[in-house]
Amino acid sequence: MSQQLGNSHRRFLQTLMTCGSVDEPGARSLHQHCCETHNTQYVPDQLDNFINAINSKLQPLFMQIRKGMSEESGQQHYALVNMAETEVTRMSSDYTENELELFRKTIDLIVASDNGLALSTDILNSADTLTTKKLKKTETEQLLKRLVQDKWLCEKQGEYTLSTRCIIEMEPYIRTMYPEQVKVCHICHNIVFQCQTCENPVCGVKIHFPCVAKYFRGRSVRRCPACDDAWEHEVPEMKRRSRSQSRR
Repeated sequence: MSQQLGNSHRRFLQTLMTCGSVDEPGARSLHQHCCETHNTQYVPDQLDNFINAINSKLQPLFMQIRKGMSEESGQQHYALVNMAETEVTRMSSDYTENELELFRKTIDLIVASDNGLALSTDILNSADTLTTKKLKKTETEQLLKRLVQDKWLCEKQGEYTLSTRCIIEMEPYIRTMYPEQVKVCHICHNIVFQCQTCENPVCGVKIHFPCVAKYFRGRSVRRCPACDDAWEHEVPEMKRRSRSQSRR
């Protein structure tokens, strides 16, 4: 028998819907806050069970809270996913038709790139090729700010990549639209954009930066897990959090 949803579950879901996505420490803090606010027993290690109870009620609505990894930090994030809609049109209530077209073109640029990034100049140039109403430069810049603010894109020094929220929510769309271009991480088997690539041209497997750090941690000899050639890249350093830190 599935667990009945209480006000603590509803508050958690409503907050997640409002903020778009939340990282694991934030989800644990939100779990505690919701339980304490509604006088519900709070058990720190029961976050997954708490979310599973919500998902059991969301299933008939073709909705699900899913977890995914940040390609930059390796941090786990939670986002609410609409399983019935795999199109970018799910964002139509927040963005106009031409804004969505530019967002699609931005995804095109990111997927086609070798490093999972799109330059702001390339996105601005794409605004001139819209088949819907064209966007001015200032309008495009404002749109990009909104997409970052709404957690669909991430930006650093004029380079844009898909946010963790976007990858979690849009993965079915991305896999459908770019079946030949999308690559999968050899370690975690999720789609990958920002990564390291085996330099053996016959191999060429891709691995997320956090997965690289985890896989090679403690190994004195670094070899490709697929072809056994030397792994020539510098292994990135990722912060390791204790379990107590992750529960805050």
